[in-house]
Amino acid sequence: MFDIKILKPGEVVMSGRFDASQVEKARTVLEQLTATAVVDMKNLQYVSSAGLGILLAAQKKLGEKGHKLRLANMSQHVRDIFQMTRLDTIFEIVD
Repeated sequence: MFDIKILKPGEVVMSGRFDASQVEKARTVLEQLTATAVVDMKNLQYVSSAGLGILLAAQKKLGEKGHKLRLANMSQHVRDIFQMTRLDTIFEIVD
């Protein structure tokens, strides 16, 4: 199961498995962001290529306005996915 929600402006929480079946749910939430935001991934177990694409699209949209996504509290497994795809060079990853 996957869940994503905005806790307060600039703070998003993701949990579960972010795969292709959850793309629209995530897109709906991430499209609401208009400024730099921290995405807490503490309870995110998995992210697929489709999930990475949605995060990248949100990063691009925010970047056009001088903002960005900061990804926080990644598990080692999720961090490995970002490193293997070199997306760790595009996103700010914080602990």
